[in-house]
Amino acid sequence: MRQAACIVGIGRTAFAKRGGFASRSELDLAAEAIRAAVADAGLDLAAIDGLVTYANEMPGEDAYGAALLQVVLGLPQLRHASVVYTSGGGGGCGAIALAASAVESGRAANVAVFRSLVQSGQRYGRYNPQRPFYSWSAPYGAFAPPVFYALTMRRHMHRYSTTAEQLGAVAVTFREHANRNPAALLGSRRLTMEDYLASRFIAEPYRLYDCCLESEGAAAFVVTTQERARDTATRPVRILAAEQGSGAGWGGGPIGWHNMPLETYETGNVGDLPDRLFGRAGVARGDIDVAQIYDAFTGMVLVALEDYGFCARGEGGPFVEDGRIGLGGALPLNTSGGHLSEVYLHGANLIFEAVRQMRGTSTAQVEGAELAFVAAGGALSPTSALILARP
Repeated sequence: MRQAACIVGIGRTAFAKRGGFASRSELDLAAEAIRAAVADAGLDLAAIDGLVTYANEMPGEDAYGAALLQVVLGLPQLRHASVVYTSGGGGGCGAIALAASAVESGRAANVAVFRSLVQSGQRYGRYNPQRPFYSWSAPYGAFAPPVFYALTMRRHMHRYSTTAEQLGAVAVTFREHANRNPAALLGSRRLTMEDYLASRFIAEPYRLYDCCLESEGAAAFVVTTQERARDTATRPVRILAAEQGSGAGWGGGPIGWHNMPLETYETGNVGDLPDRLFGRAGVARGDIDVAQIYDAFTGMVLVALEDYGFCARGEGGPFVEDGRIGLGGALPLNTSGGHLSEVYLHGANLIFEAVRQMRGTSTAQVEGAELAFVAAGGALSPTSALILARP
């Protein structure tokens, strides 16, 4: 008989801007976050028999895999270890899905899902022959994500008359949420629409405040079954659904490729993922009380709202206006500040905040929230999403 999976523990390190953890390894930070999540669940480390993460920028770059972590954490046995095979932030919710399937099938009892990021080394800004998709964009001087994603957003603006002020509404609202969050790297800094519009362009149409932070840290989650959750210290947050998916013909998508089908060029390449996700969860879009959407760039939020059916194609811009995505709005988004104002952690901080919303412990709590939606990085193949429910 299938046992529903749930999240019973969350943990994270402190956050730092890029270079802040130069003296520490991703392995070290991952171990710290896992220990914190296990302690939050009220379990012993010896109870963890599964480890799941999602890939770094390129397969094979994992500096904190299961073999090393088992030794560092002193785990007596590993019954399950897996990695979501995708680039960067597309795999966060997929990692939760792998952990859920492991505990639901009995292959593991308690699985730690984690993501650790230290960006002190080279990531972007120069040609890297080990990234094959760069061969398509490098001749045109496109080496970094702001340029890659600016191209797709420019087409969205051309097709649907999306405005700079609509992008700014995302940045300003998420900063307001971060101002409530003591852990947010930009939590002490206010941001107005005037500030946003006056900021310099990074790659048109993206200004400085359209772009995520460059930061470091780690977060982890303990996934088990609801039956085993009776022995944990927290009330379990139910995983109603967690799915992966993508459309056809995308290859590397915006990440140095840009040879996507024209009809889906400015989308998040989610394929049939949204319908499968909501169908598996047995809920409607209108039932969602709070959402955490991958925001490496403001435009990704508008596109995800369209992709997942919260509004029609081309209506993401109007959707975020007039306070609709703030506290008290129709659909509060990224209530910890997201990647734009809290920390850039490849989506792990978004899942962390969704769990806090379902526990009722967020610094920007949505009153009475019972269902939380999380979208991983769109335009990556495959991407992923999940829906969580209150205990």
